Amino acid sequence: MALAQATESYLRHVAIERGLSQHTVSAYRRDLAVFAEWLADAPVVDSAGADRAGGAAAVDDVGRLARADVAGFVEHLATRPEPLAPRSIARMLSSVRSFTAFAAGEGWLPLDPGTAVRPPKAPMRLPKAISVHDMERLLGAVVGDDPVQLRDRALLELLYATGARISEAVGLSVDDVQSDDEGPDGPGVSVVRVTGKGNKQRIVPLGSFARAAIDAYLVRARPVFAARGPSTPALFLGARGARLSRQSAWLVIQAAAAAADFEAHVSPHTFRHSFATHLLEGGADVRVVQELLGHASVATTQIYTMVTADMLRDVYQTAHPRARRG
Repeated sequence: MALAQATESYLRHVAIERGLSQHTVSAYRRDLAVFAEWLADAPVVDSAGADRAGGAAAVDDVGRLARADVAGFVEHLATRPEPLAPRSIARMLSSVRSFTAFAAGEGWLPLDPGTAVRPPKAPMRLPKAISVHDMERLLGAVVGDDPVQLRDRALLELLYATGARISEAVGLSVDDVQSDDEGPDGPGVSVVRVTGKGNKQRIVPLGSFARAAIDAYLVRARPVFAARGPSTPALFLGARGARLSRQSAWLVIQAAAAAADFEAHVSPHTFRHSFATHLLEGGADVRVVQELLGHASVATTQIYTMVTADMLRDVYQTAHPRARRG
């Protein structure tokens, strides 16, 4: 089967059968286009000399893909004049390996050539969180009762209260915010149903500050936006009544950071990192934080424990009378 035809079959598979988002499918398409372009131009020499019959360099048939092609592509990305960062190479390799696994499963390849190829090791980057005091200062920078201010405050409070990704936050619908009725033991528990990667849903508690901000937005601001556009179940609306975009949500964060006179860079992930770090500093179990963040593996969450450990060491070195050398 032609490589281009096999690629289209794979993209239909991930979009329809696996139900991946349009954003993810587009990323796969871009990565596989780069792979196909490289296959068309670059000679590949396999050290074993027998991975591909005929030894021709260009590959236009999926059945001729060999391990040397995948490994050579990774080497190319790392050594070209403008090499990609290890994390970017790992992402592109993941796209290629997913494709070759699909091709092998369909019987277009006798063996999966991507199985044994590993990405370059990426340097460990600790997530950047801000302190509780700075987070309160950032949230407090959005004040006022006009619809835009009420919406922006609700968005920022939700991001910090749930650790949701920005795409998850703008993807919420009104019905995703739920609250039990008040009972004899006090007010009900508010939660938000977050849809993450791979359309996996998780339930995250919603603190009282976030719930109050969202209630104020729903009552006094959202109807104003909704009247300007077509009916939509989206929780956060833009100026024309449609669902708030990721780009607009990013601008909300940048405006709040500017209003708070932040010198450090603040991004949507700053809220997510701060959410996880502050929970762990407060004594939360790492597996609970894993569930709240929607991480598939606890190993991804454990990087936040390193941040807290670094903080503990710094505090110890500063505060303990016998920790410093005389």
